[in-house]
Amino acid sequence: MKGFLPRVTLVVVLLVLMASTADAQRRTRRRAIQASGPSYGAHLGYNFDASSMLLGAQLSWPMTPQLALYPTFDYYFVSAGSAWALNFDLKYRPPTRYGAWYVGGGLNLMHQTGGSNSNLNLFTGLEGRRGRTRPYVEARFILGSGSSFQIVGGLNWH
Repeated sequence: MKGFLPRVTLVVVLLVLMASTADAQRRTRRRAIQASGPSYGAHLGYNFDASSMLLGAQLSWPMTPQLALYPTFDYYFVSAGSAWALNFDLKYRPPTRYGAWYVGGGLNLMHQTGGSNSNLNLFTGLEGRRGRTRPYVEARFILGSGSSFQIVGGLNWH
């Protein structure tokens, strides 16, 4: 009985410490998900294959801290007619030191005067990770019957 009370006390203290550590991890994880809530933004860029400037908007809706739904809209300033695209993508942030790099892909629906087509998107980019206004730059390959390459830069607001 003499050694029983110190052992029970030690076990209780360890259980309390483990429970408080697990609770702190849950709070930190919850804060990380809340802090990386939805963001929206605007961008300006250039499509090299269409030789035209573009203006667009995007929304990033996190499903997990690393994976987000990433719909975007692009309007192309073409000389004849009109051209615009809707992109329905997933954006993934691999675990990197600063968390600025992302990659992704999805579906591109391109509409031009005279018709529409669907393509595959593949993209990569860098986005600032501090503050409510975050600059970013992105390169996008649009693969399919309307294949092209474009680079955009813009701002996201969190």
